[in-house]
Amino acid sequence: MEEARESLTSINGDFGFGGATDRRFAFSRQSSFQHPHTPSSFQPPHTPIDIPAHGLHHHLYWSAHDDKPSASLHKSSFSSFVFSVFRNVRSGNRFMKRLFLMISLNVAYSTAELLIGLFTGRIGLVSDAVHLTFGCGLLTFSLFVMAASRKKVDREYTYGYKRLEVLSAFTNALFLLFMSFSLAVEALHAFIQDESEHKHYLIVSAVTNLFVNLVGVWFFRNYARINLAYRNAEDMNHHSVFLHVLADSIRSAGLILASWLLSIRVQNAEVLCLGLVSVAVFILVLPLFRATGGILLQMAPPSIPTTAFNKCLRQISAREDVMEVSQVRFWELVPGHVVGSLVVQVKKGTNDRPILEFVHGLYHDLGVQDLTVQTDDA
Repeated sequence: MEEARESLTSINGDFGFGGATDRRFAFSRQSSFQHPHTPSSFQPPHTPIDIPAHGLHHHLYWSAHDDKPSASLHKSSFSSFVFSVFRNVRSGNRFMKRLFLMISLNVAYSTAELLIGLFTGRIGLVSDAVHLTFGCGLLTFSLFVMAASRKKVDREYTYGYKRLEVLSAFTNALFLLFMSFSLAVEALHAFIQDESEHKHYLIVSAVTNLFVNLVGVWFFRNYARINLAYRNAEDMNHHSVFLHVLADSIRSAGLILASWLLSIRVQNAEVLCLGLVSVAVFILVLPLFRATGGILLQMAPPSIPTTAFNKCLRQISAREDVMEVSQVRFWELVPGHVVGSLVVQVKKGTNDRPILEFVHGLYHDLGVQDLTVQTDDA
């Protein structure tokens, strides 16, 4: 084991990957390191892993000495995870505290609306309260994710929890697209039924709901741009919260406007307003939906042009000792964190080090943070 550590240290020192902030690694054919505990069916003895020593020593020790975790260990780790999330909420940043306050306002309002609707038999209030409750659930999930994403890397989630923020933003975007569709259906229903008036209590509800959501719009006003350039996963999640409360505000404003137009005898005012709100919400949310969906589907990173990747491939293939480059894959783990892997076929007997140095240098300059390179004999 000591020889393995010394070998890894020398390799990492030669390649310059031993820094605490550089997590890139490479598969090479150096015969100086053979994993004593790796089954031959998973990784051949002649194919070692060149990885930063500060991360590998911990994993080697764990795989060699730790037994399979028991069910009680999983249960205790889950409970500790939940408690740590609540602690993070209490000690969170201003956006987490603002979101908690906004959720509290929405819960109080939706509860009052639900009780009034049940006691007075007004189905419209009950329906609106259910809509608000579902929205509060999504915002609560966003708050939970903001806290959970602050947890550090562990053995199960080796990249950490930051991608939870992408998942939360995608969920919010999906809900808002569904709301846009439901508003379009409601507008079509109003056109078919030729409804010409609003009930007074629904207008009061819309005004109150608009006030509550405008508070949230003010809290997250820093993320007011539609096509926001996401620098990290937090930006994506915060932007989704802003779009959520903004869409609810537009919906309430549309109902208020429709009521006023109906009061001055404008025909099909509800159809017009609901249709406009549906289109506005769809246009607002579509860029976020495409961005989050692309990351979750591991699409090629939009931050790096395709021509740049093609240029790197041509430069690698042009080397005399390289026969073929295959299985080239690049994606974004979270916004601003690009991961990639590729296989390089080299001539038999070729020294791998110059090739690995060249490939890592190319993609590092391109903006790829984590890169896996496997070299095979042609």
